[in-house]
Amino acid sequence: MTVLAIDQGTSGTKAIVVDESDGVVGLAEVPVHPRYLDGGGVEQDPAELLDSVLDAGRAALAQADRPVDAVSLANQGETVLAWDPDSGRPLTTAIVWQDRRAEALCAEIGEYREMFAARTGLVLDPYFSAPKMAWLRRNLTTAGVVTTSDTWLLHQLTGAFVTDATTASRSLAAELGATEWSGELLGLFGLQDERLPAIAANDEVIGTTTAFGAEVPVGGIVVDQQAALLAEACFDPGMAKCTFGTGAFLLANTGDTPVHSTAGLTSSVAWRIGGADTFCVDGQVYTAASAVKWLSSLGIIGGAAEMDTVAAEDSNGVLCVPALAGLAAPWWKSQATAAISGMTLSTGRGHIVLAVLQGIAAQVAELASAINADAAPLSRLRVDGGLTQSRVLMQAVADVLQIPVDVYPSAHATALGAAALAQLSVEPERSIREVVTGWTPSASYEPSWPQHRADEFRSGWRELAATTYAQEFS
Repeated sequence: MTVLAIDQGTSGTKAIVVDESDGVVGLAEVPVHPRYLDGGGVEQDPAELLDSVLDAGRAALAQADRPVDAVSLANQGETVLAWDPDSGRPLTTAIVWQDRRAEALCAEIGEYREMFAARTGLVLDPYFSAPKMAWLRRNLTTAGVVTTSDTWLLHQLTGAFVTDATTASRSLAAELGATEWSGELLGLFGLQDERLPAIAANDEVIGTTTAFGAEVPVGGIVVDQQAALLAEACFDPGMAKCTFGTGAFLLANTGDTPVHSTAGLTSSVAWRIGGADTFCVDGQVYTAASAVKWLSSLGIIGGAAEMDTVAAEDSNGVLCVPALAGLAAPWWKSQATAAISGMTLSTGRGHIVLAVLQGIAAQVAELASAINADAAPLSRLRVDGGLTQSRVLMQAVADVLQIPVDVYPSAHATALGAAALAQLSVEPERSIREVVTGWTPSASYEPSWPQHRADEFRSGWRELAATTYAQEFS
């Protein structure tokens, strides 16, 4: 079976054509350009998103030079826009998952914070889609429908009006594991009268498309991070992966029972297959590759490829909290700002680069500690994403977390996970373990720090992190 799998992400869209026998036989990537605005706004041009999906998909197919049996789409999860359901025309820009402008709106209904956590598994925060949908309705337009970006893209491809169970579980508008939207939760955001898409399973064919040539079914729609969890074969409770992309996203499988975090994490549907839900607990680091891009913008490094050659062997006491877009789980402090401490006249750019990479690792370690408090302790961590090419960062992750780190051998984890789900949608008689292939790490990293050094580092880093959100906005 051959599948065109499209991963529509924050900074680009990747398309692969993957064949069960031959592996990846077509690959194309098209950049997209989020706009970072004053006041915490992050937006994308919907037309650019759609063009990137079509262009990347068609280029991958041209390279593969073979027909496909299905198309799948992985999406950003919490990015939203308003659009005309009759014409398909976008009515607003896309409000990206990183956007913080719904902060005040969340504060207005802060008394319901515990109720949202109990019913949705999520934290009441602008990161999720319903607050951004409500902000858009208040500030941009009341016309058309307002949905996550996947619904609009899938409508463009198939004419369907649909999202999937994993994306719905990232909204704050559906109870965890539900198959329908919650009128009560929507009402708290003033969205009770909205027309919302049907919620499909992840192994479901949701329509057909001719956008890439001959008519083929579209299935296996899914949130990007859950797709990567699947691709990395994290099938059993306690297995975890971290994707190092624009942000860093740590997800751990919790099986058929959702875990309601007591440590600041969130719970979501990992996948809905064969009518049954598997759940995951997850945490987010808002700035990973985006922090590296920031270093490049300052001229400290020429690009991500220089990180390892520029980074010092020791930070010489320099610590960094790279909270350039606030701190997500487990703090949920959107007002947090970045901080660097311990610099002297002898501090060089190598110390700063290493401190930023160690700061990313420290945030992942805080997520891992929170997972350990909520679920089975992590014994190994599987990792994917562009930043896994940095040996310095991966060693820092192993050192700070004090567990081994295994690097997924493909740069296409999200797309491969979506492709596997597309296979299940067309061939439902198959099992998840049949369509996800086993893998051997391209590299593994063992902790080189003794436990006491990791403890000392994390203690000092936590103290610095606390200073980044000490001043609450009034």
